[in-house]
Order: sequence, then C-alpha cells, then structure tokens
Amino acid sequence: MQVLSTEERERVHEHTLALLEKKGMRVDAAEGRRLMAEAGALVDDTTHVVRFPTAFVEEMLARTTKRFSLGGRRPGFSLPMNAGETALLVDGPTGQILDHRTGVRRDATADDMAEALRLIDAIDDIGLSWDMVDAGIDYSTPSGAMTMLQIHAANYSKHEQDSFGDPALARWKLEALEILHGGRENIRANHPYSFLLTPTSPLVIEEHYTESWLALRGYDIPVAVMPMPLMGATAPGSMISTIVQVNAEVVGTLCLVQAAEPGTPFIYAPVLAAMDPRSGRLHGGGIEHAVMAVAGIEMARYYGVPVLASGCGTHTYATGVQTAYEKTSTAIMPMLAAPDIFVGPGSLGGATFFSYEQLVIDVEILRICAKAQRGIATDDDLWLQDVLERVEPAGNFLKESSTRKNVRGGEWYISDLDMHDSAEVWEAAGRPDVMDNARAKVDRLLAEHRPVPLDDDVVKELRKLQKKADAAS
Repeated sequence: MQVLSTEERERVHEHTLALLEKKGMRVDAAEGRRLMAEAGALVDDTTHVVRFPTAFVEEMLARTTKRFSLGGRRPGFSLPMNAGETALLVDGPTGQILDHRTGVRRDATADDMAEALRLIDAIDDIGLSWDMVDAGIDYSTPSGAMTMLQIHAANYSKHEQDSFGDPALARWKLEALEILHGGRENIRANHPYSFLLTPTSPLVIEEHYTESWLALRGYDIPVAVMPMPLMGATAPGSMISTIVQVNAEVVGTLCLVQAAEPGTPFIYAPVLAAMDPRSGRLHGGGIEHAVMAVAGIEMARYYGVPVLASGCGTHTYATGVQTAYEKTSTAIMPMLAAPDIFVGPGSLGGATFFSYEQLVIDVEILRICAKAQRGIATDDDLWLQDVLERVEPAGNFLKESSTRKNVRGGEWYISDLDMHDSAEVWEAAGRPDVMDNARAKVDRLLAEHRPVPLDDDVVKELRKLQKKADAAS
C-alpha cells in the first residue's frame, strides 16, 4: 500500500524543514527550550518559539535509536520494532464502557479497568496497553497513580505505554518500574515501558507531559510522539498540508527528545484525522484518516524510525453495518502499509466509549487485514507443480495431502468468530449473530485466562510503595 511517491515524500520532508526553520514550534517547557538551544536550535525566550536549522534537524535525526524491542513482564515477551511485524494497541482512554453483561453504556469503574486489562492480556495479537477506560481514580496524585499501577500490574503482563502530566509523579513511576522489572538496568535493556508525548496541534510542544518525560531520563525509556491534528480544524484543509504539519510536529518533538537524551528509542506515532464538515467534530470513521495514516507510515519509513499508526475507527454508537464498513475501511489501508504498532480496536462513538465485544470483533478485522498484509507466499513447496500435473482435468484437490497441510499451515484464514455453516444449522442454533459470538468469546477468555502472577516480594514492595504514596497525597 502506497499513497506518496518517493518524490512526494521528499517534498513533504523539504516543506517540513522549511516550516520548522522559518516558523518553528512553540515549546512551553523551559527546560526543553534550554536543552534545544544548547544543541543548536534558535530559541526566542519571549515568545517561546523555537526554530530548527536544517543542520540541527539532521543531527537530531542521526542521534535517534531506530532499532530496538519493547519488552514486558511476561517471560520471553518481546516486540521488535522496525522488523516487519505489527502489534496491536487498544484505543483509549474512554470515559464510559458498554457493559457486556447488560448492554448498557455507563461510566467505567476500577473493576472494569481490571477486567479490560485481563481481556487484552489474554489476546496475543495485542502487544501493548494504554489505560482503555477512565476508572474513576484520580491518578494525578501519587496515591491514585500507584493504585492504577497495581491494577495494571496484577492484570496485565505485556508492554505498557503510558503518559502523565505531573513531573512530580516520575519518581513514583520509576520506583514502581524498578520493583516490577528488577532495577534500572533491566528497564534499560528490555524497555518494558514507553512514554507517550502528544504535541498540541498546530505546532506546540506542550509543557507538563514534556516535563514529566524529562524527569524520566536515565532509563532509556522509548518515546512515542503522537500529535492529533484534525484536518480543517487544527490542521489546514487539505490532506497533504495536514501531513506536512504533523510531520513537522513529530520531527520537531524528536529534536527535543534527542537534544535532551541522545539515542532515545523513538516511535513516530501521529494520529491524522479529519473534521466532519457537517458538525466540526472528529470524523471517527472517515476514509481520510486511513489514507493519511498510510502517509504517516511512509514518512516514518523515510526517516527509518518505527511507526505507530491508527485506524479501525467509527463514529457509531452500536455495532452494526456502518460500524463494520467504517472500521474495516479505516483498518485495511494502514495495515497493508505494515506499521510496527496499530492502535484502534475496542472503541465506539469516535473513541468515547469502550466495548469488550467490539474489541474482539476489531481484533478479528485486524487479523484478516494482517493476512492480506502478508500477501502470497512463494516458497518452493507451495508451487505444487507435481500436484497440478497429477490431478486429472475436471478432478479435485480435496484428497491431496498438500491441501490438508496448507489448510493447517496458514494458506487459509480460518475465523473462530464468524458464521460458516448452513442456513439450517444457523436457524437451529437460534440465529446467532457476530455480537453473540463475540460476547461468548469475551466470557470464555475472562473465565479462563490468568495473567502472569506477581512474585510475593514484588507484591510486598508495591504495597509499601502504595502506603508511602497514600501518605504523600
């Protein structure tokens, strides 16, 4: 899948350099401005605008670590970046949840957070987590942050990507990470945790989250940079100009990161969306999102850095035909472009609420997309020339051992979610639909899956940390 030619990528880069050098970005964190000035950027401390000479940008790009793996607490778990593989990341956080037991949309709770984490821990396609739902906990305080962390640790064992806006919380986060992952050097080596920076569009590197990441330095924590411009609202009214703006926002923030901690592992992670021209709101299932997501993947590959892409979105509030075509159309294009990480499954209503059943359905959509992404294998043993020559005209290939072998070996995608029997069997079963099957799968996964348990010593140390955090809040 390609939407920008080689020449067009070069032009996006050239326009980006011109925008960063002539206009620059507003950098609200004083320490960020100081570090960038020391590294060669041009800083106006009155307006807080930083301009980026081309040589400075090129030097910061050269400093960036481009090949690394994301680890987790689960033994043997690793997500290699820039290795041609795609891991899924659940969308969030949302304020509400669609209760899979009652079908009622309601405010989420801490129990919902724990259950949602346990569900994604059970689905191997999902390799990273955000906080999918707002659990009603004030995690801006040390006590709330540590409570959330313990819920997370008890129910989930793969890679965690997080963000917080108070740098005072950094020391608590680092102490907890050391307890969970065996100290600073293990964190540096295995990258079980990454930090999400979200520049404000247009062209602002905001203060508080930037300061929080600066307070985490020394642990080689990978950084994902995710501006979220809305074409026609917080970005210009064309796709190519929105791509230039978001590229400038990502590259400008990369420059700050590399000026502050050279060699930091970096993930290019823009969410390029469009305004719904009928309302001015996010067009959650707009095909423009998918087309621009492919362009974002292509620009990340232009710079040689890992990439997080987004899609599988919808503005609908219940699973149905519109949900299906919006989610599939916004998933297939970026998935065919093969990002390292794909975020989107699980949400409805323009990412305003979370659905367990929709998560399972979305993972199914993305598995189908991944099958398409892999294309047609041409290994020597798949040409089956001897079989073609042996079977007589008007014969069939059902009895061939190669058919049985390749059905089991991946030439077919075989779903365990959809309907694939006769009309009579379907009617006799009560006419189940995909939501019934998804709900049954959710119930089974939640009943059967047990996350990797925490060691007793780890639990003890986390409880001690929680007490200290409670006292400090």
